Amino acid sequence: MTQATTTNQASRFHGFLQRIGKMLLDTEPVPELTQRSPRQLRWRLFLTSFVLLYFELICIRWIPAYIRYLSYFSNFILLASFLGIGIGILLSNRRKMVMPKIPIMLFLLVSVGGISLFELRIPSIQVLYFGAGEAAAQAENWIVLPVVFILITLTFVQLARPLGKLLTTLPPLQAYALDILGSMAGTAAFFVMSYLSLPSILWFVLLILALLLLMPKPDIILTWPFLFGTLLLVFLLSGDSYWSPYYRIQVTSNNIDGYIISVNNIGHQEMRPYPNKETFYFRVYDILGEKAFKNVLVLGAGTGSDVSIALQNGAEHIDAVEIDPLIYKLGRKLNPDHPYDDPRVSVYVNDGRAFLRNSTSQYDLIIFALTDSLTLTSSFSSLRLESFLMTTDAFQSVRDHLSDNGAVVLYNYYRQDWLVRKLAGMLDVTFDSPPYVATYGMWGRAAVLIGGPRLAELDPTLDVPYSEAPGIDASGSGLTLPTVGQGRMSLDSEQTLATDDWPFVYMPTPALPMVYLGALAMVLMIALALLWIAVPKEILRRFDWHFFFLGAAFMLLETRSLVTFALLFGSTWMVNSLVIFAILFSVLLAILFNARFKIKRVWLLYTMLFGMLVINYFLPSQSLLAISVPWLRYTLAGFLAFAPVFLANIIFSHSFRDSLSADIAFGSNLLGAMGGGVLEYLALVFGYQFILLPVILFYVLAFLFPQRGHK
Repeated sequence: MTQATTTNQASRFHGFLQRIGKMLLDTEPVPELTQRSPRQLRWRLFLTSFVLLYFELICIRWIPAYIRYLSYFSNFILLASFLGIGIGILLSNRRKMVMPKIPIMLFLLVSVGGISLFELRIPSIQVLYFGAGEAAAQAENWIVLPVVFILITLTFVQLARPLGKLLTTLPPLQAYALDILGSMAGTAAFFVMSYLSLPSILWFVLLILALLLLMPKPDIILTWPFLFGTLLLVFLLSGDSYWSPYYRIQVTSNNIDGYIISVNNIGHQEMRPYPNKETFYFRVYDILGEKAFKNVLVLGAGTGSDVSIALQNGAEHIDAVEIDPLIYKLGRKLNPDHPYDDPRVSVYVNDGRAFLRNSTSQYDLIIFALTDSLTLTSSFSSLRLESFLMTTDAFQSVRDHLSDNGAVVLYNYYRQDWLVRKLAGMLDVTFDSPPYVATYGMWGRAAVLIGGPRLAELDPTLDVPYSEAPGIDASGSGLTLPTVGQGRMSLDSEQTLATDDWPFVYMPTPALPMVYLGALAMVLMIALALLWIAVPKEILRRFDWHFFFLGAAFMLLETRSLVTFALLFGSTWMVNSLVIFAILFSVLLAILFNARFKIKRVWLLYTMLFGMLVINYFLPSQSLLAISVPWLRYTLAGFLAFAPVFLANIIFSHSFRDSLSADIAFGSNLLGAMGGGVLEYLALVFGYQFILLPVILFYVLAFLFPQRGHK
């Protein structure tokens, strides 16, 4: 072979590698936008913001459906999105970048999330995860969170790079308004998807259609196989799944007498004829049911097993409350007992706490029917769907809805002895009398807890202090489980009871669990590494601490608002979506306010904001629940929650209007929001009222640190 031939082959191979690189990698800077008309720029800014918010919501809903333990860590997905968008904006003017193109990143993210089906064993005793830590996982699965976090971050970096240029091509307030309008459109689009329970393939179809409008034609031609591959993977992974507003739901036959419902790859409920349910479902009727419970409330009615058992034990009317509309529909269709077809049953698709607040009915029996959600209320907080249903304040509301001879019963596979003792203590405090408790073995530590006035009729042989001595028998109707112990269980002073301010029933004591500390340390290390490696030093030197502190403060303030409205209006997806939409709308109003009025004494805004934050701190949201007039309660709650949000947005838009480097300001703000998201975990230690203090601190720092490059 001649030297010329070898050189020619090497040249062809080099050319082949260049073509592959061009297809897979972004090596060019973000194109200049000076040739585009103002109308085109406004449209691209709106659509880019739509894609960013819409894709963020997809990640929060879709990824935990396949990486199941992320159902409890969806706020880390939010942190990754803020980090990625912030870095992407800061990188918008970098001349040379080498990263996979957006379709490649999207395909990789879907592949890792879906095909690998990573699982992580969480043996933590500092916080309880239902469905986690029950089976061994591969040793290498500890990498799941950093892998997914990095992939999400890098995908958002690519999506957000053009946003930095777009923000600087238009007047700052106009650009910010278009960004908010795009975000509102993304929220509305996903709201419709959730409301209609549309399959995930349609979520991604809309996302890719929007991406195609933003992508250069050469990129579309080169990367269409990855876009098609993404859709194909999403379709194949979805299979026969249903998508409720909360979960990915799968229904399978148990091959005996009914169906098993799994949510986010975790067994959640089983529909089978009522006599075949576990014995703890029947315990309250076995020991206190000589006189029938005529009016019954079932909280967390699910697919209807608890309703069916209550009907068979003489209930004349049942109010069945279930938060997930699709799970209720599946129960109506598939439950072999068909309890929801019974005219004695009234169904309410609502949050249990919200139902209690708005109901005036008195019940002979209130059932907490395996109220163990497997997901967070939102990505902004550590609340689970049932957090505000399992507090001492909620139990006091339950007590107020009991008849003079009523009872409340809780049962579940509680896993840990400390959780049973904690719930027993909460009932003890509520009724000034220790509840009757029976515990069982087999699949985790199952238990039934009964409190209320009806316990006065308890058989004297059962009305004894709780013990686990050999020979104790708490069997009865239904599928028999091995008895561990029974009797009256008194308050355990070592247990910290859950309250509306610290609604963490699945934690034995206030703490920042090691599983969170490790994850947060990982997040911060990745964030610092990406900033140091990717962002040019001249950009970092122009970092705007004023906007960073504004972002951190507003993130915490937004979290506090969402928590407040979850308490007052219910922890439903609809409440959460409407509050986010309302916050975005308040941002838009603040922009219009600053466009119309020129504020010269900005310290007056800070003074009013500090005043509202202090009022909120000394007037906790749970104190508003004592207001008996609903319209007055909601009006006052709305004012107290949204007044500081509106003032904070006026302050931000005022600063942003005068910024000469909108991209640096916006990127700094988003990185600050990520920092605020990390500090949200302080609520696990100090409660949600406490986080108003760092909000005040960050706004003080924002006031003291003037913005860079302002007019």
